[in-house]
Amino acid sequence: MFKWLGGGDSNEKELKRLQPIVDSINQLEPDFKKLSDSKLRAKTDEFKARIQEGTSLDKLLPEAFAAIREAAWRTIGQRHFDVQLMGGIVLHQGKIAEMKTGEGKTLVATLPLYLNSLTGKGVHLVTVNDYLARRDPYWMGPVYNALGVSVASIYPMQNPDEHTPTRLYDPEHDSGESRWQHFRNIDRKEAYQADITYGASSEFGFDYLRDNMVVDLSRCVQRPLNYAIVDEVDYLLIDEARTPL
Repeated sequence: MFKWLGGGDSNEKELKRLQPIVDSINQLEPDFKKLSDSKLRAKTDEFKARIQEGTSLDKLLPEAFAAIREAAWRTIGQRHFDVQLMGGIVLHQGKIAEMKTGEGKTLVATLPLYLNSLTGKGVHLVTVNDYLARRDPYWMGPVYNALGVSVASIYPMQNPDEHTPTRLYDPEHDSGESRWQHFRNIDRKEAYQADITYGASSEFGFDYLRDNMVVDLSRCVQRPLNYAIVDEVDYLLIDEARTPL
C-alpha cells in the first residue's frame, strides 16, 4: 500500500525505522479516546504553547498524530491505519510517499498538515486541479475544525459572478449550496492567513507571481513560504515541467 521512494532494501529499512513512531502513536490512542470534544480541541492550544517553549515538531509528532486520528474518527468516521501513519511521517520529513488511488491520500495528508500548522506559519496542500482543491478541504474541514484549525480553499474562477474564488470552512455558515454548505466566501489574503490552505498549483503559482509585481507590499496575499505537500508530485514537477502555469 505504502512505498517510500528509496529503493528495495532501503525501503524496508525505512519502514522498520518508522515502526517505533507508529507504536508510540498507537499507545496514545486510548488516552485520546477518553478526552471530551472540548478537551481534544484544547490540545491544539497546548501543542502550540509547547512549540513556543521550544518543543520540536518531531517530538510532538506522536501526540499530534494521535489527536488528528481521533478527530477524524469522531467527525467523519475514518481512522488512520498504521500504514497511513507511516505515510504521514514520511511527508512531514519532506520525503516522497507513493500511494495508489483509493488508499487514503486525502486522509494521510491531514496528519502532517495539522502538525506543521501548529507553528502558526501556514501550510499548503498543492493539488493538480481545481476539483481536488475544492473537494479535499470540504471532506476534511470537519476534522480540522474539531481541533480548532482553520482551512481554506483556493481555486480558479468557476463563473463570472464568482469574483473571489476562495472559501473558508465555517460550520456555522450555511451557503445554501450543497457542495459548499459550510464554506463562506473570503478574499485571497484571508485564505492565506488560514492555518491550512488547499489550492490548485496554478493558483499558488499565479499568486506568487502577482505578489512579486505589486508596487505596495501591503497588497501581497501570500505569507512567507513554510511547509507544503505537493499532490501528484511526479505529474507536476516532471510531466508538466515544461508547461506554463
